[in-house]
Amino acid sequence: MVLHLISGPRNISTALMYSFAQRPDTKVMDEPFYAVYLKISGLHHPGREQVLRALDQDPHKVFEFINQQEQELGNVFVKNMGHHLQGFNYEQIKNYQNIFLIREPGQMLYSYAKVREQPTLNDIGIKQQADLFTWLQAEGQSPVVLDGSELLRNPAKVLTELCTRLHLPFTQSMLSWPAGPRPEDGCWAPYWYANVHQSTGFRPPDSVSTTLPENLAAVKEASLPYYNYLKKYAILA
Repeated sequence: MVLHLISGPRNISTALMYSFAQRPDTKVMDEPFYAVYLKISGLHHPGREQVLRALDQDPHKVFEFINQQEQELGNVFVKNMGHHLQGFNYEQIKNYQNIFLIREPGQMLYSYAKVREQPTLNDIGIKQQADLFTWLQAEGQSPVVLDGSELLRNPAKVLTELCTRLHLPFTQSMLSWPAGPRPEDGCWAPYWYANVHQSTGFRPPDSVSTTLPENLAAVKEASLPYYNYLKKYAILA
């Protein structure tokens, strides 16, 4: 079974990948379509050339690799970004167990802007997530939605419900992992994973309010309808 996480950036998606990596019955893959996305979009993310060298730039070959891993290993957790699924035929994800991970746009943008100063609506993927969710529903799927804040409030409860919907047993091992880099990390980890490398489990939600820079206010407002639409389906803590 392919457990396909469709996330936005800066949204504890790496922590969730580490969580599933603790399961003895699951292999994890870190953003295998990242090079495809960089090639198609032409964007200059940190470590772009390294990513393009490290990962296959042909989406058909990426799908073939995922299928091969599923056949060999059984359960494969694929961490993916909503905005990475653009510019090619991604219909194969209809065969996967799709999980959407969302985060309140203001929090996401505040964190994302520390790495890329002027993110756009397209950069954070929330519109693509909403479009993909609607499409999958129309295709007869019932994708699962996780809200990062709900997951952090009660990881055991939310993960138990997630596993139930995926027809997997929940294991306590999913709640913690060793600190530091992991072999599953993509080569972009030095630019994006500093915080999660300091963690050993899901941290409580940040109680400190943040002030979003004025230049990102319009992106937040444009994001909110998509976020609110998906949040209606989220598993609650």
